[in-house]
This record gives sequence, C-alpha cells and structure tokens, in this order.
Amino acid sequence: MVITDETIDYVGILAKLELSEEEKEQAKQDMSNMLEYVSKLNELDTKDVPAMSHAFSVNNVFREDVVTNTEDRENLLKNSPEQKDGCYKVPKTFD
Repeated sequence: MVITDETIDYVGILAKLELSEEEKEQAKQDMSNMLEYVSKLNELDTKDVPAMSHAFSVNNVFREDVVTNTEDRENLLKNSPEQKDGCYKVPKTFD
C-alpha cells in the first residue's frame, strides 16, 4: 500500500496535528515501513492454526451475585471519615 500526501493530511486532521512538509515526508516513510513490516505476516502459513479470540483460555472467574438483605449500618459507616445522623457526611457539590 502506498501512503499518499492525502492520507498523511487526513491522519493529521484526525490526530489534530499540524505537520511541516519535512514531518509529513517522515510520517509517510514511517507509515510505509510499518505497513511493509506488518505485511510480512501474510507470508506466514496459518492453514493449521485454529482461529481464536484470545491467546489464553479465558474463563469467567467472577462469583455469583448473592443478594442479602442485611443492613449493618454500623459496620458500613465504620471507615467513613465523617458521619452525621447515621449517614455519610460529604462536602457540598453545589449551592
């Protein structure tokens, strides 16, 4: 794939960059080198490699949610820096 001036200009707009002509030429060369390097992956024989979505087998390690109706206000407020009338006391966010 050939990187054109229009491509570099478009990427510059998307990235909100103002590039000098010298920087544009360097960016074109860098992008071309990256694409050339990545295109080497097409040379690999992946015929016998199974498709996968992740390199490691991933299993859900979360526990099941258990709903309890316990209300232990004293324990909940134990680590609160400030309390008032059995509730958390927080700074005002607006007047």
